[in-house]
Amino acid sequence: MTVQAGTSNEWLHQLDLKMMNETFCVYNRARETFLSLSVTRADTHFARLKGLLGRVKLRSDEGLWTIPSQGIHTICMLFPIDVIYLDSENRVIHLIEDLGTFRIAPIRMGSASVLQLKTRTIYSSNTQIGDELLICSPEEIVKFHSGVPGNVREPARK
Repeated sequence: MTVQAGTSNEWLHQLDLKMMNETFCVYNRARETFLSLSVTRADTHFARLKGLLGRVKLRSDEGLWTIPSQGIHTICMLFPIDVIYLDSENRVIHLIEDLGTFRIAPIRMGSASVLQLKTRTIYSSNTQIGDELLICSPEEIVKFHSGVPGNVREPARK
């Protein structure tokens, strides 16, 4: 995409819309609970840089999946979040409940990605270290729960 003078805001808005169109469900296989039905993947430099900045709040089913990531911050954010660090197999390796605003979360070297979710998501889903999360499209979740033969694969990482 070529950016013309004076249209950079429109280009950034189109990038943001493209990022927001693709959503994933997050399901905890060990606890058989959903953590979110509308997680957006932040897998580009711009998407990771923007993160949740500019948002006033998260709905209970929203979140951000930052790939790759070994840590995040809440500087300039307006609300606290729950943070789940995942390894390359989407296993939970670290949890932070209710990370306040203007904080820097610890770096976890074994982390491949980080989920940022509404507060109390970890508590309500009973998610614990070692749990395996299934992160996939809504269509794949339907196949998984309907018992369709075949393995539900994780979305391809960039």
